[in-house]
Amino acid sequence: MSLLKNYLELTKPKVVSMMLVTAIVGMLLATPNIPSFQIMIIALLGIGLCAASAATINQIIDRNIDAGMQRTSGRPLPQGEVSLVNASLFALFLMIMGTITLIYFVNTLTALLTICSLIGYAFIYTVFLKRATPQNIVIGGLAGAAPPLLGWTAITNSIDPNALLLVLIIFVWTPPHFWALAIYRRDDYAKESIPMLPVTHGVKFTKLQIILYTILLFIVSLLPYIVLMSGVIYLSASLVLGIIYLYISFKMYFYDDNDYPMVSFQYSVYYIFLIFAALLLDHFLVQ
Repeated sequence: MSLLKNYLELTKPKVVSMMLVTAIVGMLLATPNIPSFQIMIIALLGIGLCAASAATINQIIDRNIDAGMQRTSGRPLPQGEVSLVNASLFALFLMIMGTITLIYFVNTLTALLTICSLIGYAFIYTVFLKRATPQNIVIGGLAGAAPPLLGWTAITNSIDPNALLLVLIIFVWTPPHFWALAIYRRDDYAKESIPMLPVTHGVKFTKLQIILYTILLFIVSLLPYIVLMSGVIYLSASLVLGIIYLYISFKMYFYDDNDYPMVSFQYSVYYIFLIFAALLLDHFLVQ
């Protein structure tokens, strides 16, 4: 059971679960009616396996950094609970099984986009961007924003502008979401010489960037209503959720309380779930 738990931890189950939830949103919004449950389950399995592979590769590459950070030092690789060879074989197995599942039981487009997302996060972000620039999370965030598009293409086998709009919402949401955590964990990142924005430009500058991105997110969140993808139910929810997020961001900027970054981080998780829930509610109730 302990060994099973270690391998599960390599896959970052909470992160993968969050990605799959946004993929489900893409699936449900892709058609007027509820899609085939069989296709949804198979697609989620394939996407989930590839996402789990990417998370495992990320931990393999970052094992030395993880060992020196308080938040990640207890992971299986730094603790020696799983060997590097076994973790690598595990990641390869997950990637192959996920890709085969998507190609043979869903469609090639979804498989290609999923592999591109895997490469973007596991290699381009983890190997290069994370260590190269304080804008790492902005540039690398595109890979993490892909799941709604993957869900959409799994159902329709096509790329739709509305699906890209869902990607845009997550893409703009990612920097303020992650930078709040980076502020809270600034000392860990500084210790490992990782150029996260709070380390390279200071906490105050990062808080300002969070405000600016939250304003941009507020504007972007209105686009589904503006392009007639959604109606008043979604508009009302996006306005309320956006105003609360802005309030938290401004409060974090003007007060130096160390608890505010985590308040912002935790609210950002609720925000993305609730705004997508509002999209679904509007989609099925206003038909």
